[in-house]
Amino acid sequence: PIPGRADYIHHLADLLAACNDGTVPPRVNVLDVGVGANCVYPIIGRSVYGWRFVGSDIDPVSLKAAKAIADFNPALSGALTLRLQADAGKVFAGVIQRKDRFDVTLCNPPFHASAEEAEAVSRRKVSNLTGEVPDKPVLNFGGQHAELWCDGGEVAFLRTMAQESREFAEQCCWFTSLVSREAHLHELYRQLRKLGAKQVKTVNMAQGQKISRFVAWTFLDNAAMAEWREERWQG
Repeated sequence: PIPGRADYIHHLADLLAACNDGTVPPRVNVLDVGVGANCVYPIIGRSVYGWRFVGSDIDPVSLKAAKAIADFNPALSGALTLRLQADAGKVFAGVIQRKDRFDVTLCNPPFHASAEEAEAVSRRKVSNLTGEVPDKPVLNFGGQHAELWCDGGEVAFLRTMAQESREFAEQCCWFTSLVSREAHLHELYRQLRKLGAKQVKTVNMAQGQKISRFVAWTFLDNAAMAEWREERWQG
């Protein structure tokens, strides 16, 4: 899955460059929602672009593993801050602090609405690859439950993320999230328009036969975007 993760990071760089006269900003602060145990996005973003990250997660065990990786990875020294999301029903609330400013947020949200649904999908994946139907497949080839499912599935998670993003509209330039199912885009666009987003974009990605996408939105109008660019990227 690493090429897909890198593709997301590269497209985020393009998104920021489009707001900065075609140049990737020299200093970028990123919020990784659901950083996970392997903190793969901070590793890629730091090593390729020199970005700084805050990584949040609801699982203390995942954060402990991510900290161990960061502690033994010189490239991440001083560039990754980890924060526990104490409320599993929240996304940004309780993580974004009053003085924080993020140039972009990223997220690989839980896909499924239940453990049973996640297991059924994983069983089908293994069957397609091996021709055999396992009794107990490894969920998504090792993903933790918090990464794979949540109450209400991806739609509910994205709804919460969109609603909370409005509360932090002036602290983040671009909010983004992967969206696993194209059918979920219409509802997310409808909600973001209702919340007053100034721009909403879908960026399509492809790695081999896998097609994926992320949605990006901002509440900054042209004047506010210009001010953000001048203060954070060109100052």
